[in-house]
Amino acid sequence: MITLNLDSTLNLSDETFLQLCQNNPDLRLERSAKGQLIAMTPSASQTGQQNLGLAAQLWMWNQQHQLGITFDSSSGFTLANGAIRAPDVAWIKMERWQTLPEAERRKFAAICPDFVAELKSPTDSLTMLQGKLQEYMDNGAQLGWLLDPDARRVYRYCPGESVQCLDDPETLAAESLLPGLVVHLRWVWG
Repeated sequence: MITLNLDSTLNLSDETFLQLCQNNPDLRLERSAKGQLIAMTPSASQTGQQNLGLAAQLWMWNQQHQLGITFDSSSGFTLANGAIRAPDVAWIKMERWQTLPEAERRKFAAICPDFVAELKSPTDSLTMLQGKLQEYMDNGAQLGWLLDPDARRVYRYCPGESVQCLDDPETLAAESLLPGLVVHLRWVWG
């Protein structure tokens, strides 16, 4: 990951950032709330497999229940603080998604997902990812999971609660937000 601190004279507006991403489709880019440009390296093969294990379980659950919309790591969202972030896995309640005009859905939609998950790769900083999860919570997310496959640890984030650290859980449940979702971590840990 590379973070570029842009000079204050370079205003990386939403439109400029979208154009930059469209002109460079092979790059995974995010913009911090402070206007920094963050370029992320592609995931290692094993990390991609682990992320798909998580995303597939959420997608299958959502196909059965039809309560919202699921997103993969290529989906960016504009948060209330101005950051544009792309969680590894995200989900938004159907009624919230449907309030967005079609034109907004075709951009980095100005909405914070209700549920987000980030999967730590060997090259990621745990501290940086913890800050990213807290940023989602501060901008309206109702549940967040930070999964660390190497440590076989999950950090669970909920608004108004202390971060819960789970060591080597076999499954994760999403309580009332995603009723009936049970993620089997054997398909994530690899």
